Amino acid sequence: MTNAITSAPVQADVQVARPQSVKPTTSDPKTSQTKTQAPSTVPQDTVQISSAAHKALQEATETSSQTAQEARHGDRQAQGLLAKEAAAKKP
Repeated sequence: MTNAITSAPVQADVQVARPQSVKPTTSDPKTSQTKTQAPSTVPQDTVQISSAAHKALQEATETSSQTAQEARHGDRQAQGLLAKEAAAKKP
């Protein structure tokens, strides 16, 4: 028996703190300075992909002129892609 695995949408509840000045309540010189809170930063995720995945992404997003240029310089994959595209254009 197989069960389908689905992912639920992730919702992030982010609140940004605004700087607020704190007013002193005493006349002590150390506490009479105005203090402000720094705004909180939003955490960022970083993703690292393998070099093979990076090359596959480059191949998938390159333009036809880039493919033609690579084919002229002897790239077998580019030559195969151009041949496939030319065959698909023929009726």
